[in-house]
Amino acid sequence: MKVLNSLLLLVLSAPLFAHDIDAHYDRIHLSASAQQQIDNDTLIVMLYAQEEGGDVSSLADSVNQKIRRAVEIVKPHEDIKLQTSAYSTSPVYHNNKINRWRVRQTIRLESRNMTRLSELLGVLQQQLALQNMQFAISPELKNRTDDALISKALAAFDARARAVVKQLGRKAYKIVDLNIATTGGARPYAMVARDAMMTAKVAAPAVEAGEQTVQVSVSGQIQLE
Repeated sequence: MKVLNSLLLLVLSAPLFAHDIDAHYDRIHLSASAQQQIDNDTLIVMLYAQEEGGDVSSLADSVNQKIRRAVEIVKPHEDIKLQTSAYSTSPVYHNNKINRWRVRQTIRLESRNMTRLSELLGVLQQQLALQNMQFAISPELKNRTDDALISKALAAFDARARAVVKQLGRKAYKIVDLNIATTGGARPYAMVARDAMMTAKVAAPAVEAGEQTVQVSVSGQIQLE
């Protein structure tokens, strides 16, 4: 009786095993993408105030005044985002001994009004040094572009899958899994950091935002029917 029950269980479960195996047949990995060149609409800059010397208190006071003055200049412009960050006091060594101190603080500015921000940089660089500059795509523009490219990439994926179905003489396909990835957003712009603060009037830096490629990639696995 035990042998009979074992044989019966084996017979009943055999179609299930066969179904599990068949379910993994005729699976194909595919990928497709869509891309678009769009203009950068956001300018991001980092500036800093830095002082070196023997009296930490006077150094900190000088840096604080310069940053406070910069904040006062920028704050009235509501279309420019301002953030202070990276305040540091560090020793400068000579022959393994502390020779002097360095105090430094950084501010970050971001705006879609590149002309206004560029003009402000000419003013701010009288007190602060420009650390770096980069152009980016605003989140709103990035999301709109991604949504449009996702539709195009999915259409391309579907067209490629249908081509495979037709070429192999099958009836249709179903998607087993699907992954969507996006790229693009910010592009660095090389700027040389200056250790000395500018005391004379500084002309506004030339700003040419340029463009960058935003791409959406779709990859996944289909099963032929």
